[in-house]
Amino acid sequence: MLRDQIKAATIAAMKAGEKDRTAALRLIGAKIKDRDIELRTGKAPDDDDAMVVEVLQKMAKQRRESIEMYTTGGRQELADKEQGELAVIEEFMPQQMSEDETRAAIEAIKAELGAGGMKDMGRVMAELKARHGSQLDMSKASGLVKAALS
Repeated sequence: MLRDQIKAATIAAMKAGEKDRTAALRLIGAKIKDRDIELRTGKAPDDDDAMVVEVLQKMAKQRRESIEMYTTGGRQELADKEQGELAVIEEFMPQQMSEDETRAAIEAIKAELGAGGMKDMGRVMAELKARHGSQLDMSKASGLVKAALS
């Protein structure tokens, strides 16, 4: 399980004295715990790893946006810190699909659903997320779906 891998990596980083890595891993653990608390009111998630990947994707997206803002604002030391955290987060994320693989998946779903225009974008996006959600940056995929349907 991904959750156990993160815990083991946290312990290893603490033993090795890697303060930045330990801090990033603890941050991941805290976000996962926050998500667990959020989900207590509803039903338990069917797939724990999928929930952890979802948390990691959200964290990675936030780091990328922060890096961009810090770089634009001339705060390179903060951008470097965020880049370090992003590297740790990406270690635990599944391999992302390439743009060509994403386009092929979109075309397959489009053909399967008989999607022909922009009115079908929601259906195509929902199916794409259901099948490949953990392997895609959905904001980039959205642009590719839009291009394929127009």
